[in-house]
Amino acid sequence: MQPVEDADGRRYLLVKRSGESSLVRDPATGEECYRPNDALTPVETSGLELAAEAVPAAARRVLTAVHDDRGLGLLLALDAHGPTGVRTLLDRTDLCESDLHGLLAELRAAGLVDEADVAGERGYRVTALASEALAHLRDEGSG
Repeated sequence: MQPVEDADGRRYLLVKRSGESSLVRDPATGEECYRPNDALTPVETSGLELAAEAVPAAARRVLTAVHDDRGLGLLLALDAHGPTGVRTLLDRTDLCESDLHGLLAELRAAGLVDEADVAGERGYRVTALASEALAHLRDEGSG
């Protein structure tokens, strides 16, 4: 499906084009409606990328940055316990030091964790973006 945009900047997926109007689908809601052809312009993105916009940006960031359950578990633990020192993280997880630091580096690069001072030692905390994403993912899972 071809992505299109109306004059107000709302993006749709083109379902069917006819003489005067086109049937379009809102990727976030799935709702379909007709729009005048002259009010629609093509968008420079793929239909799949547009469909992904149905998921909030913060949640998309977690989904694309976290590669396995260990990464997600680490984010969830930091979110639940607040800023946590590196030594405590090593004690609470089954990660070796190099694996923990590698995982934290990936999460930092994605903007999901920040360094924090915890009782005078280096530690980490989730960012507001990560907290927002995790809250969304938890809400979706409980439905």
